[in-house]
Amino acid sequence: MLNRKITRRGFLVGCSTAIAALAGSQLTSLAFASPDAPAQANRDILVVIFLRGGSDGLSMVPPRSGPDRGYYEMARPMLKIPATGERALLPLDDRFGLHPFAAPLHELYQDGRLAIIHAAGLTSDTRSHFDAMAYMELGTPGKKHTHNGWLTRHLLTAGNIPPEIIMPVLAAGGEQPDSLLGNRETVAMSSPGNFNLVADWHYRNQLRASLRQLYAGDALLSQVGQETLDAVDIIEAADPDNYTPANGAHYPDGEFGDNLQVIAQMIKLQLGLRLATVDLGGWDTHERQAWEVEGYFANLLEELARGMHAFYTDLDSGGNDNPAQRLTMVVMSEFGRRVRENAARGTDHGHGNVMFALGGKVNGGRIYGDWPGLHTDQLYQRADLAITTDYRRVLSEILIRRLGNPNLGVIFPGYTGYSPLGIVEGEDIPPVTGDGARTYLPFIAR
Repeated sequence: MLNRKITRRGFLVGCSTAIAALAGSQLTSLAFASPDAPAQANRDILVVIFLRGGSDGLSMVPPRSGPDRGYYEMARPMLKIPATGERALLPLDDRFGLHPFAAPLHELYQDGRLAIIHAAGLTSDTRSHFDAMAYMELGTPGKKHTHNGWLTRHLLTAGNIPPEIIMPVLAAGGEQPDSLLGNRETVAMSSPGNFNLVADWHYRNQLRASLRQLYAGDALLSQVGQETLDAVDIIEAADPDNYTPANGAHYPDGEFGDNLQVIAQMIKLQLGLRLATVDLGGWDTHERQAWEVEGYFANLLEELARGMHAFYTDLDSGGNDNPAQRLTMVVMSEFGRRVRENAARGTDHGHGNVMFALGGKVNGGRIYGDWPGLHTDQLYQRADLAITTDYRRVLSEILIRRLGNPNLGVIFPGYTGYSPLGIVEGEDIPPVTGDGARTYLPFIAR
């Protein structure tokens, strides 16, 4: 049965416009708990990076030996990354290497914190950016008119998020992605310094005192208002505009690095953050993708690699409550690129791609998935890297083993192919799929 609870967003709708900038976050746990979910609170943090535009996984992680190396070089005479010599691929195993501009990720891979899933992605046959992104983020391949995103349905079914959490969900960058469609509790934030009372600083303390007085008492609405103001106080007191990353971490300049730093700040403020999303766009490389190893793609990949490395380093505080040990970061894109380069020194829309998983409980230092090969007869439609790992298989393992949520039938309706690859540590709770999933939610993705 649906429990009607007042969220901070609902509270703010009827509030003074003076605090309307706070709209988005949640105070109460969500109402749809599976009876099979673990009783104890889950403290893990999931960060989802979406590479918008269709990233070229065959330039990120190309073959470095064997017959597929030859097929790769023939298909990409201008764009191939050298297997030996100056600026060669960084070796991952005896089959694959990592683009040299992704060296910060190579360090994480060698440390056992980064896992790579090759030939992964969306199994639906589409080369439309908009359709593919919708299918992936809604979690309903082939259906793009779903009313809610896969992360929203995870939150609705988790059952192990404590009610006292102030800020469980953050969309860094100021826009809520489709993966959180239908969620009214997301904080969309581009700068913690802007998370404050919208008033001239001369009057801010007066406004704060007035609102405290207005929402005094024990009523539920009053409690929500008080916790809203508590969140403002905590973030303002932390002086977020003067944040110094830990362990010498250095985020790349630009919006992507800034957004990752915002997420790290919110994690360290212990507001209960459990889920964050961030985008990095610009991967639609139809032309001038690279000049030998250098170029546009290499610079964008370096930004991704440096950002992920800085984020993990910033959170890796050691001790008994090391946020990095509770972190799982997953990186995906709507599709990969064609195996063969085009005449404009670029690559066109493809199919199979690379996914990354980073975190303290990631079984890193390995490449997962069944490699299908690059011979023409092995390619999808004789043009693209085939997909052997459904992206939902990767996300489902994280949901079950790290977040303790087995309700795959709600989160990914119609998906029945779950079998853990061993990418992350954790308990294998039996997944709830098919008709059994419907008993936990009064609605399902439609």
